[in-house]
Amino acid sequence: MTKEPINSKYIKKLNRMTVINTIKKHEPVSRQQLAEFTGLTPPAISGIVRELLEAGLVREVGLDKSNGGRRPVNLCLNPEAGYVIGIEVTRFESLIGIADLKNDPTDFRIAKIDMTDPKKGIKLLADAVEQIMSEEKYLKKAFLGIGVAFPGLLNVREGSVKRSINLGKAWDSFNVKEFLESELELPIFIENNSNTSVLAERWFGGGKGCKDLVYINLGEGISAGIILNDRILQGARGYAGEIGHMSIQEGGPLCNCGNRGCLESICGIPAIIRQAKAELPNIAESDPLKKAWLENGEISIADIIESANIPDSYSWKLLRQMSIYIGKAIANVINFYNPELVFIGGKMSVIGDYFMDIIRKTANTHAFPEIALSTEIKVSELKEKSGVVGACALALKHLFKTDSDMLEDVRQIMNA
Repeated sequence: MTKEPINSKYIKKLNRMTVINTIKKHEPVSRQQLAEFTGLTPPAISGIVRELLEAGLVREVGLDKSNGGRRPVNLCLNPEAGYVIGIEVTRFESLIGIADLKNDPTDFRIAKIDMTDPKKGIKLLADAVEQIMSEEKYLKKAFLGIGVAFPGLLNVREGSVKRSINLGKAWDSFNVKEFLESELELPIFIENNSNTSVLAERWFGGGKGCKDLVYINLGEGISAGIILNDRILQGARGYAGEIGHMSIQEGGPLCNCGNRGCLESICGIPAIIRQAKAELPNIAESDPLKKAWLENGEISIADIIESANIPDSYSWKLLRQMSIYIGKAIANVINFYNPELVFIGGKMSVIGDYFMDIIRKTANTHAFPEIALSTEIKVSELKEKSGVVGACALALKHLFKTDSDMLEDVRQIMNA
């Protein structure tokens, strides 16, 4: 008996979002066309459009051709009705992006914040976001939501970090959504950074129009975001895509997860730097990386990447070997998921620029031939910004839910 009002409320919300998404897809579009596209009655369309006009989400943009009688008024989405913020969190710096309701973010900021302590780190992050929103160009703008990309295992519905190897043990069971919403008073949506990255490719990158794709995130850690049939693959607990903990070397280096020989323990940025430092004493002093080490007393991943473009240098050989391991991992991904596209992204996506021929050859050699031949492997055009671009897309996805997402919400309410 108590369910009927709740169901009616969600059906009304579903109809509203259906109209918004139809306008977004077909703009400019008339009220009559909206009724034809959605199957809703003309009075229902008129009521919903009136609400959207009053809210400033939609605007009238001129007259359409008449089929007899008055010329219908066209409608389109108002991109400046509001903004969303996307954030990708890493251990020592976070990238923040701002986007309007239709476009990928164009305003990026780096917040150098130590996230070892989640309460201190998130408070400083909230302060950085508030400072951006208070800037003169955004002061009178409406911010509608914030998407946050995190490395690690997340409880997306709850909004908490279950475990993040790269951020540290203090993050175990920390509720990011609750903390940030209390600080910023805006809807917060969190997701694994690889899932936001694959969403970025689907919405704004090379995966537009593709419904089956995988994004391999190569950075501090290694993981995959997977979209199958145009939906992010979450798994039973939302932890799908942890390919960085695929065992590829028996008795190999100890991984942060506790196992040995994981892909991440060999090809993650900390692992690459560790290996280089251990082997540098035995490298010829003429090698460019050895020179950087002798001059600075230290090396960074930037030094390794910079010197890797010199054939037969130590860094070139190191990243070439990394490319072989990544190619084998991609072969497994291709066999598991049969994607149309695989994107290589993150801070170490440069290996695709240097060694894509090796990556493709290794993947094709180790994957099932018929599946491999139907899969294209590319370097992400979004590069290191894919996570933050995807975080903006995450916020937009929740604000403009697809019909199937809304129907899933209705099913959950009806079955509660």
